Amino acid sequence: MVCKTSPYRTVLKDTAIPTIFDLTSHLKNPHSRHRKRIKELTEEDIRRIKERRLASSIEQLHSKKDIEATEGQDAAEEEIKLSPEEKEFRDYLRSLFEIVFMLGKQNIPLETNVPEGLERDPSNFQALLEYRINAGDEALRRRFEATAVNVEYLSTAQQSQLLDVCEGTVREEILMEVRESRFFSLVTGDLVEFAGERHLPLSLRFVDQSNTLREEFLDFLPFEGDEASLVERLETQVTDGWGLRMEDCRGQAHVATGTFATKMKAVAVGLMGKYPMAMHTPCSTCALNIHLANSLPFPSVQVVMATLRKIGIFFKQSPSLQAELEKAISVYHQGNYEKATELKEACSSNWTVQHNVFELTVDLLESLLLCMDCIRDNENVKFPDAMTGVAYSIAETLADFEFIVTLVILKNALSFTRAFGKNLQGEALDVFFAANSLTAVLHSLNEVFDNIEVYHEFWFEEAVNLAGTMEIPVKVPRLFLRKHRSPDPGEIPPETYFKEYVTVPVIRGIIDEVDDIFSQSNLKALKCLSLVPAIMGQMKFNTSEENHADVYRKDLPNPDTLPAELHCWKIKWKHRSKEVRLPSTIHETLQLSDVKFFPNVNCFLKVLTTLPVLMLEDSGSSETSRKRLQTYLSDTPIKHRCKSLAVLHINSHVKHDLDVMVDKYCRLYPEDEPEPEPEISTVVI
Repeated sequence: MVCKTSPYRTVLKDTAIPTIFDLTSHLKNPHSRHRKRIKELTEEDIRRIKERRLASSIEQLHSKKDIEATEGQDAAEEEIKLSPEEKEFRDYLRSLFEIVFMLGKQNIPLETNVPEGLERDPSNFQALLEYRINAGDEALRRRFEATAVNVEYLSTAQQSQLLDVCEGTVREEILMEVRESRFFSLVTGDLVEFAGERHLPLSLRFVDQSNTLREEFLDFLPFEGDEASLVERLETQVTDGWGLRMEDCRGQAHVATGTFATKMKAVAVGLMGKYPMAMHTPCSTCALNIHLANSLPFPSVQVVMATLRKIGIFFKQSPSLQAELEKAISVYHQGNYEKATELKEACSSNWTVQHNVFELTVDLLESLLLCMDCIRDNENVKFPDAMTGVAYSIAETLADFEFIVTLVILKNALSFTRAFGKNLQGEALDVFFAANSLTAVLHSLNEVFDNIEVYHEFWFEEAVNLAGTMEIPVKVPRLFLRKHRSPDPGEIPPETYFKEYVTVPVIRGIIDEVDDIFSQSNLKALKCLSLVPAIMGQMKFNTSEENHADVYRKDLPNPDTLPAELHCWKIKWKHRSKEVRLPSTIHETLQLSDVKFFPNVNCFLKVLTTLPVLMLEDSGSSETSRKRLQTYLSDTPIKHRCKSLAVLHINSHVKHDLDVMVDKYCRLYPEDEPEPEPEISTVVI
């Protein structure tokens, strides 16, 4: 207990545990009257105390200045030790690193885009070197003044060395913060192609020293070999490459599509087998229904998902394409203005990645097919051949009955998880209620599976009616008939075929995936969101964190005092002043100045918020990193992509020290011997 009116500067230790004090019981105790009273300080005593403090502060200030002066002298002496040649070489390296960083930040490829057969201009790197020399960079001018005009200043190997040092320095800045926070989660993205090889984007989610949740991109991992080798390579990258401990990994999420999703699911299982605390969860950036559909390894489902991704990319190419879709909606729904307006608003932006994408696609299907047919016909020659070709491909897929029936089945099957998934991407209170509603969701899905005959009959009838309005014949897929060498298409009824090969596997697959990514440990962790004061208040402070807190007990600094601390935490907010607002997110709670007096709660919330299933709160840099990755991939042709420049571009917000890079380069590549003559060649990275 600290008395606010005390003249002494009393500070609580970091490990102090707040306790409820009874300030009146001593009045009833007659023995307390004989205690020695604390001496009351006079004004003269207080004045002497202040004088001693002032003298002590002045002495500390002089001591600090002496230390700084000594450090400055040491730095000056170190600078003096450099010879003129060494100093000139370091200035030259600084100029090179400045150019490399500018190329990465602005996403400028090293090479120019010149068609084959034409005379090649100097590379972008060479052009910037010449520009800086002409602008008065003496370090570069002295270095290259004797070089021939038509010769590249730096060889391919030297450019690679510069890129490696820049990339490694930026990555190390992020990793230092991760090591300070200790706990982290691993997040991977969809495959990326570099120089004809597929790579896996790797990011880490952690809470930094300012108690802010961050998700930072770090590297691209070659996607080679089977699941076991991928698990080993990921583990090696995190431990040996980054200097982290996989034992401190508290979550993993993998955003994957197609057959790649099945492989990454096996990787997640392999990592959890070695490190059980690395919980496999969905990623907060991907709608749950899309994640569930992507995880289903059935050809018809993957055709639907691939088509939706193609449609999403297609309409982003030009505003005229979106205008054509809205025109088709108006034509098809000309008798229902409200429905047309609703659909136009719904498909205005990124509708193919929303929670209700399957419902919306069913409503838009006729309009989409009409739109693709109009673009394919191209009567007014408004669209280039590339667009009409894509429109033709999409139209052929939309007009296939297998696509329609699979889409309708996905819409109905995933309707049971839509509200649940939407809550997962909401505020902390929404996620808490979602975790407590999972039992009901699984009950509904199992009820559908137990009565699959009835549900499939209704769903198939809906698909048949939709196909009828679009004049699409109801039939068994041609590929199935060819594989089973059945000359008679009527040998197996379409309703029976789609029940056995689509409806039953889809429902079973959804149930299995939900069970996998929302295990008992995952649910226990999410239910501990009740530590957020606003959720406590919503539950009338009748929560039971202790029943679920054992999931992270080993991570806590003082696990033995957890029950008492949780009680104090609850009392603190229950008996707060009326004007005090309850923090509604983990981020707000961690920013409280007195949360450090609850070390277990503080640690628990930091570990909990790293789970990839939770939305990023007030983390602009993390959102920027993810958007920059997508922007880099969409804006940069595959032949111009460079892994090192991509890392620099995505992490351009990370601070960097050119002197650190110069020191690192000098250690790794000492200039002991004269440089060889520059080679006359075109540099390709």
